Amino acid sequence: MALGEELYARRFWPRTTVAEIKAVYGGLQTGEDAENSDSRVAGRVISRREHGKAAFLTIRDGWDDIQLYANINTLGEELFRAFTHLDLGDIIGVEGHIFRTRRGELSVFVQKCTLLTKSVRPLPEKFHGLQDRETRYRQRYADLISNPEVSPQLLLRSRLIAAMRRYLEGRGFVEVETPILQPLHGGAIAKPFVTHHNALDTDLYLRIAPELYLKRLLVGGFDRVFEIGKNFRNEGISLLHNPEFTMMELYWAYVDYNEIMELVEQLIPAMALEVLGTTVITVEGTDIELAPPWPRLTIDGMLREHLGLSLNDIRADQAAAQAVLETRGVQIDPADDFAGLVDRALKHLVWPTLVSPAFAIDYPLELSPLAKKHPTDPLLVERFQPIIAGREVGNAFSELNDPADQRARFEEQAEKKARGDEEAHVVDEDYLRALEYGMPPAGGLGIGIDRLVMLLGGLDSIRDVILFPQLRPEEFPH
Repeated sequence: MALGEELYARRFWPRTTVAEIKAVYGGLQTGEDAENSDSRVAGRVISRREHGKAAFLTIRDGWDDIQLYANINTLGEELFRAFTHLDLGDIIGVEGHIFRTRRGELSVFVQKCTLLTKSVRPLPEKFHGLQDRETRYRQRYADLISNPEVSPQLLLRSRLIAAMRRYLEGRGFVEVETPILQPLHGGAIAKPFVTHHNALDTDLYLRIAPELYLKRLLVGGFDRVFEIGKNFRNEGISLLHNPEFTMMELYWAYVDYNEIMELVEQLIPAMALEVLGTTVITVEGTDIELAPPWPRLTIDGMLREHLGLSLNDIRADQAAAQAVLETRGVQIDPADDFAGLVDRALKHLVWPTLVSPAFAIDYPLELSPLAKKHPTDPLLVERFQPIIAGREVGNAFSELNDPADQRARFEEQAEKKARGDEEAHVVDEDYLRALEYGMPPAGGLGIGIDRLVMLLGGLDSIRDVILFPQLRPEEFPH
């Protein structure tokens, strides 16, 4: 091989990154040559052009591009011919000095070149790239090569999670880890994934939420805890739903949902400011200011405004409420009870009207089996959801810490499960035992990381913020 003895080299080290080159030599003037700037640069060939006895290649190092210049006099005829016959997609390493061309392009004057990895599959066509969205999600590696603008939006996720950690740790919260494989599914209303542990000969569930374990830590004396991790729910896939998703959940002892609301309306703008440099985001062409204060809007008040019915009206006559929803174009499931009707009314008629950030507060008891009852109405609970651009980005409660009340709600959920509701909660005897030791009053919060990244990035699909979203299995030819 003219450019090395191996098609797949073992190493190329030491190495200078393109970002380091641009940081040090970005100030070179047109035509200026930094002859003592010996650098070792590696990357993937993404374009190539020849001019007689000279050739220009562009390589991509991670997410940075730089031009390479080589000529026959420096490399010699054999190496130069091999250099000009590199394929798009090949990964190479070069040594040379840095200069800026007469056209103003920062470049590496190549003095040595080594093939590091041979690409045996052609890159997507140059001018149109990789456009099909499903192919892009399925072959994310090709998407990242062909569409470099994808990388910053995926990196936004990492930066946002890092900013969230810093903010919470600065407020005294401690990050913990709780089980993903759980003997009982709980902490949310959802259908779980089930697996089997051979050694214990027992079924286990991929967690739908870490809530009940985190609240066990409150019992044990942790005052402020949070966890960022994966949850799994065996549900449909849509622009806003992936069966595997990332949540941040936190629990804060000795506060209620009012302090959690204040935390949220400070946390989200702080993260936006850190990762975007502004508290204004743009969603579907609309600028949205995230800075506090955010209004507190009751569920009952919003249903009266947008549906013409109160919560008590819906409870008293579900058939009439169903008819009103259907006349408003909301599709009803025959199995919908009071909770289902309220949920559909909120998602289809109320949330789309909430563009600027707002807290939807004081939910009906039937929608929130783990929240503390409202002090002024036993049919309500102290729960809120932050809504931005018509999307739910979180869920929060004043946490229920009365073991007798919690048992009654678990048993009500268990009855639903016995009647065939696959999403209903189960009775968790160990969690009830923990509550009997005494859990301090507390507020809890869950924020969907994926949806928050979508909002801050102005993206319309959850698949655009997940590196490898769940898709139907691909069939390969045998």
